[in-house]
Amino acid sequence: MHSQQLVETIKARREMLNVTQEMLAALSGVGLRTLKQFESGKGNSTLDTLQKLGDALGMEITFTVKEASTK
Repeated sequence: MHSQQLVETIKARREMLNVTQEMLAALSGVGLRTLKQFESGKGNSTLDTLQKLGDALGMEITFTVKEASTK
């Protein structure tokens, strides 16, 4: 999943649950400023931040690492 898709998916889930940014920040332990930057596409979130947001929203966030092909 592309990073912008990830942002949009998390934001859509938050909105679907009628959770404000302030509420999500409090529930997840992620700073409000960090959350706002993330949702605006300006932040560079850590895996820990993404996991906290996912946990608070009842989402499972998984990552796949692919080995680059050598040619």
